[in-house]
Amino acid sequence: MNSDQLEGNWHKVKGAVREKWGELTNDDIDRVNGNREQLEGEIQAKYGKSKEQVKKEVNDFIDSL
Repeated sequence: MNSDQLEGNWHKVKGAVREKWGELTNDDIDRVNGNREQLEGEIQAKYGKSKEQVKKEVNDFIDSL
């Protein structure tokens, strides 16, 4: 799944996002609305991880879908 597919299937994917990154609130997830860069930013803000770490996590997550 690529970034465009993530955006297009967001309503199906957001449950998996909640499971993977439980600290994200429903408001955070709604604000992301399938935008990969926003998702990475929210994860980075909540978990205090580096941009590179988050990018890899999101890549791995998207690849697993």
